[in-house]
Amino acid sequence: MSHHKLIIGNAMSMQEIENESVHLMLTSPPYFNAPFDYKDQYHNYDQYLNVLESVAKEVYRVLKDGRIAVLNIDDMLVNGDKFPIVSHATKIFVDAGFRYRDRIIWEKPDGYLRISRRSGVMLQNPYPMYFYPDNLLESILIFQKGKFDYKSIPKDVREASKIDTKEFSDNKWYMTLWEMTNVLPNSELEKDIAAFPQELPYRIIKLFSYVGETVLDPFVGSGTTMKVARNLNRNSIGIEINETLIPIIKKKMGFDEQISFLDKDDKLEIIIRNDKNECHCKNQWN
Repeated sequence: MSHHKLIIGNAMSMQEIENESVHLMLTSPPYFNAPFDYKDQYHNYDQYLNVLESVAKEVYRVLKDGRIAVLNIDDMLVNGDKFPIVSHATKIFVDAGFRYRDRIIWEKPDGYLRISRRSGVMLQNPYPMYFYPDNLLESILIFQKGKFDYKSIPKDVREASKIDTKEFSDNKWYMTLWEMTNVLPNSELEKDIAAFPQELPYRIIKLFSYVGETVLDPFVGSGTTMKVARNLNRNSIGIEINETLIPIIKKKMGFDEQISFLDKDDKLEIIIRNDKNECHCKNQWN
């Protein structure tokens, strides 16, 4: 049986989560004022970085010693200006106390572009200084809180969490370049949501957590991380500021009345904060 908690509120505060109670953090923060997803969501770039800073501090607090925090994030072009979000996010998490462990590049298929082709500028103006590349890459930043004690995991849990080495090799998980197909815009359960593919949390959860542990996603969106955590027999905590996404998250996870899969004893707890701060209700779903 696994337990899942959905918190409707601002991820800058994780008041419902105890210190050192989470085993893995995986999230994809909203793109900074992306014209195709979050246009003008933030007043300015400093506000966006302040949100990341607050979240990084809270993640450090709730994460157990030795455990991993993973950030799927990338630089963003807004109104002709490119913002170096990857470098700033890296500094923010290091300043919060994390060790910078690694960076994986996620490559999307050549045919996938969410915005108009920037390279078209060069085709229309085949002269120097008109070059703008089309971006099919995103960064997966991996941080660690201290050092992990490998002997702290019981043998039976280790065996239950064993990674399929054939899958690991065949799909080239061992490389710093991962090829994964992204979720297409406006696909079912993902309309107006910049969701990452299930393959991303699948790999991260398998590689950096054990069966029965707890996975946190502070920007859970449509609930992809929570769904995959449930599929892999992990517990999960998701934080989402948009209350209207509750039905989508429940459906994706299999907690709505029409869909039922996995262990029927799994639980979903929903906490809705009042004014993004105080909790005013709790619901249990199984």
